[in-house]
Amino acid sequence: MDAVAAPQSKVTAKVIDALYVEAMVLADDARAYFDTFSREDRDALGPVLRVAFSCESLKVTTRLMHIIAWLLGQRSLASPASGINAKPPSKLGGPTETDLASLTGLPDGALTRIEASLDLYARVARLDAELGNEDQPVSPARALMDQLARAF
Repeated sequence: MDAVAAPQSKVTAKVIDALYVEAMVLADDARAYFDTFSREDRDALGPVLRVAFSCESLKVTTRLMHIIAWLLGQRSLASPASGINAKPPSKLGGPTETDLASLTGLPDGALTRIEASLDLYARVARLDAELGNEDQPVSPARALMDQLARAF
C-alpha cells in the first residue's frame, strides 16, 4: 500500500500526506489571516486595492480547496476501504489566475499567503501531471472531440 497511484509512479502515500498537512496548515493560516488579522491591513488600503485584496483572498481559498480535494482523492486510493473498482481521482481543479501586477501595494501578510498558495498549487499540479491525470478527458464530449481530432 505504499504507492498511491499507478504502480509505475514513485509517489508514495507519505508524499501525499505531507502535502495534505501542508495544504491544511496553509488553509487554516489563510483563513485566520483573511478573516480576522487582516482587518487593519484591509482598512488601510484604497478602494481599488481593497477589491484586489478581497479577490486574492477568494483565489487563495479556491486554490487551496482544489489542492485539498485532489489530495483527498489521492489518499483514498491508498485506503483499504477504497475497494477493488477504485478509479483515480479527477484532475486537479483549474488554477485561479493571479495578476502579479495587481499584487503591488497589498500587505506583506497577504502576499506571503498568495505566494505560498501559488507555490503549493504548482507543486501539486506537477505531481498531478506525473501521475498522468492530465490525460483524463474532462467530459465525454471532449473525449469525442479529441478522438475526431486524432482521426483527421
